[in-house]
Amino acid sequence: MFFILSKILSFLIQPFLWVLGLLLYSLFSKKRLRKRKALLAAIVMTFFFCNQFIFNQFIKSWESKTITADQIVRPYKVGILLGGYSSSSILPRHDRQNFNHSGNRFFNAFELYHAGKVEKLLLTGGSSRLIDKTYLEAETMKEYLIRMGVPEEDILTDSRSRNTYENAVYAKELIDSANIRGNYLLITSAWHMPRAKACFDKAGVSYTPYSVDFLTVEDRWHIGNLLLPNPYGFKLWQLLIKEWVGMVAYKMKGYI
Repeated sequence: MFFILSKILSFLIQPFLWVLGLLLYSLFSKKRLRKRKALLAAIVMTFFFCNQFIFNQFIKSWESKTITADQIVRPYKVGILLGGYSSSSILPRHDRQNFNHSGNRFFNAFELYHAGKVEKLLLTGGSSRLIDKTYLEAETMKEYLIRMGVPEEDILTDSRSRNTYENAVYAKELIDSANIRGNYLLITSAWHMPRAKACFDKAGVSYTPYSVDFLTVEDRWHIGNLLLPNPYGFKLWQLLIKEWVGMVAYKMKGYI
């Protein structure tokens, strides 16, 4: 039930829907003052959510800054890569592996393995869909890694988890059952790391966080960045708000 509710909530927290709701209210409201207020609110919200400079100030204070690859002098036993970086809906897909906006999670983890910074990769992530559950991300990405030359014995997979809490629980079970002792590197997007750390702390996993896929960019002090709206801002804010709401929901549920 919590998984279903989380999907519904993820839909409702989209800033674009809030702006659209205000515009529709302004369109159909019969009171002129309310129409003007709703329209003004929609304009202000659009400017706020589509302003790259404003978003950058929020995200830079939220994203977790961790160690960098050059600081890893002794290899970690396992690099725990959290899922959510591939796509099963992009076409064509029969002859290639497609990635979404978080694809850097995978490629940075693969780079760490290739450079000898981690000895094994633990891929987490089953199906995140409510209906079609045939696409298991961890299993699919395992096949992809093997095609790229990674030995099968260096890949661990958890294809049961559907959210960050389950990522932590099943990753611990997998590591314990494989009797792998040593140090673990937790790899996920910087904007997702605070919630991931809370879940893995709750699960009792000892790890070193390694943030990738940063959304923070260098501040650019020119009129285009300060005033011109960027529609992609709606998507960026959706990611950040989802993390904020997720932290509260996980706390209420006892996941963290």
